[in-house]
Amino acid sequence: MNQHVSDIAFTPAVKTQQTARGSRDGYARMEQGRGWKSAVDERLKDFIAERDSFYLGTTNAQGQPYIQHRGGPKGFLKVLDEHTLAFADFGGNQQYITLGNLSDNEQAFIFLMDYPKRRRIKVWGRARVVDDNEELLKKVTDNEYAAIPERVIVFTIEAWDVNCPQHIEPRFTEADIAEQLVDVKKRIGELEAENIELKRRLDLSDNPDG
Repeated sequence: MNQHVSDIAFTPAVKTQQTARGSRDGYARMEQGRGWKSAVDERLKDFIAERDSFYLGTTNAQGQPYIQHRGGPKGFLKVLDEHTLAFADFGGNQQYITLGNLSDNEQAFIFLMDYPKRRRIKVWGRARVVDDNEELLKKVTDNEYAAIPERVIVFTIEAWDVNCPQHIEPRFTEADIAEQLVDVKKRIGELEAENIELKRRLDLSDNPDG
């Protein structure tokens, strides 16, 4: 059994590398202090609610890893309780690699990115595929989203950690840019109105009798 939550990632081999490369003492202090978390808090809940995509990692019985991009409407990854996440599995290219991997090995990993704010959160846990559960499917389905959900993937959290912002190049969606441009467009409108008024006054001064 793991002594610390972070032991899910910090295996003996990893700790050996940390010791050899000079970072072990710092991480040991982290383990004795705040450490990693194993339950959803408000910070993680809010972060998840803002995401419209994430990356899901799984591994097959032979140890071959696979990572898949998952996307949907903002907040499509749902927090069911402090230890459980779930999302609707939409139809795709029908390779079913993730489903096959989970049938062999339930260990899974979720990588959440906020590119504009350069934040990332890593989540370790176990995932399972749930078919034929209409009640659960309704909980995770956004009726306004065009894709048809086929099943639910439920993710049980075992550990999560916030990563540093190093080397994250900010990227912005059209919606992000549109939101930032609201004030700019408002100011442009004000300046255009001022310009029209100044031109009107200038015309009057040039033609006082007109």
